[in-house]
Amino acid sequence: MLLVRGHGGGTALTGTVYERGETAPTFKGAPDEDAPYVWVCDEFYEVESGGSETTIDGREINVAFDTPMPRGFDTRDQAVDAAKEHVRTQFARVGVPADEVQIEVIKTEPDAV
Repeated sequence: MLLVRGHGGGTALTGTVYERGETAPTFKGAPDEDAPYVWVCDEFYEVESGGSETTIDGREINVAFDTPMPRGFDTRDQAVDAAKEHVRTQFARVGVPADEVQIEVIKTEPDAV
C-alpha cells in the first residue's frame, strides 16, 4: 500500500494506492476488482456555505466533500502519477497553486493504516 500525501496551504491530503495483491475497498463505483493498482482519495471543493470549515493559507473556508472516486490502473507508475495529479487538483480547487504542493509517497503495510 502506498500513501500519497500532499502538503500545501498549511494542511495535508492523503489518498491510498492499493497495490497488486492487496484488497482495495469495495463500494458502489469501485473499479474492477481485477485492476492491479487502485487509487482512492477524497475529492473536495470550496463552497459558500455549509460543508466543513477549514483553514487554507490562513483563510477560513468551507469545503464540501464528494464520494471518493476509486480508479484502477495497470501499473504502479500510472497509479502514482494519477494520484499526484489528483492531490494537486484538489489543492487547486481551494486556491493552492500546484507548484506550492509538496507530494510524498509513503510505503506502508495494509494492516498498519
